[in-house]
Amino acid sequence: MIEFDTIDAFSAALRDLPEADPVAIAAAAARQAELTKPAGSLGRLETIALFLAGWQGTPRPVLDKGRAVIFAGNHGVVRHGVSAFPAEVTVQMVANFENGGAAINQLARYAGLELRIVALDLDRPTADFTREPAMTEAECLDALSQGAAAVDAELDLLVVGEMGIGNSTAAAALCARSFGGDPRDWVGPGTGLDAEGQARKVAVVAQALAMHATAPHDAFETLRRLGGREIAAIAGAVLAARQLRLPVMLDGYIACAALAPLFAQQPGIIDHCLAGHCSAEPGHQRLLERFGLDPLLRLGMRLGEGSGAAVAVPIVRAALAAHNGMATFAEASVAGRL
Repeated sequence: MIEFDTIDAFSAALRDLPEADPVAIAAAAARQAELTKPAGSLGRLETIALFLAGWQGTPRPVLDKGRAVIFAGNHGVVRHGVSAFPAEVTVQMVANFENGGAAINQLARYAGLELRIVALDLDRPTADFTREPAMTEAECLDALSQGAAAVDAELDLLVVGEMGIGNSTAAAALCARSFGGDPRDWVGPGTGLDAEGQARKVAVVAQALAMHATAPHDAFETLRRLGGREIAAIAGAVLAARQLRLPVMLDGYIACAALAPLFAQQPGIIDHCLAGHCSAEPGHQRLLERFGLDPLLRLGMRLGEGSGAAVAVPIVRAALAAHNGMATFAEASVAGRL
């Protein structure tokens, strides 16, 4: 089992990232060239199949075992009124997940995904990061390791999502520290803040950035100072997936922002990731552009919970069905291109 029990272990994993298998990609591309269709006619379905082939290390990739993991955590920064909902909603929504009543329960079932909920110390919010680091080193390492523990080598695809009142403020702070720019570039309405609430949120992010301005800018320090337990867990899960060459489907703004500090230090961290969708949160588009990821869907969603990523999974299934199930020109006795 992959574990990030020290900062050095985390840093080493981020530094030494396994790559996709070029032989499997070439073999999958060769198969694509022989299928009964004009070259490139299935568009991104073809590139998705090649992407999966490279990370699964086989010219005939599968999606027999997919897992959606939703990490939940609470944030001390909510005391500043940065969310339209109170902090106790995190606990209540986790109960809703566990009882099968949330959107992600329905969407994961439809997508054929196993669903796991990982709640991280919900009775113990992170510290208010406008005054001190959100987590101690030990707390951040524990969250990273809990994320890694949710990843298994036998999986074919991992979907990551989150629940945490206040975490869009943490996401904005992480992106602003990782990539710069005015906090207003990264702050959005989150769960439904009005203009006054968003202005308050911008001020909180600016205060947090000033508080930690002289701290080291490495991935671990940024994550522990301005993140949250569920955000660090997503980072740990995605990094562990990379060590296993397991492809990942990313969800919305918060799930992607979990990778912002890692990307700023090591841009290759997102090479094994697909962007399931672009959410309605304004900073998400800007973040995906930084990552160089083209989202599969644009549905105006802004729920979180891994919901947008889950909706995108059937597109992957369609890509693999075509790639693996179509006949070649020779098998179908169809004349190939002149």
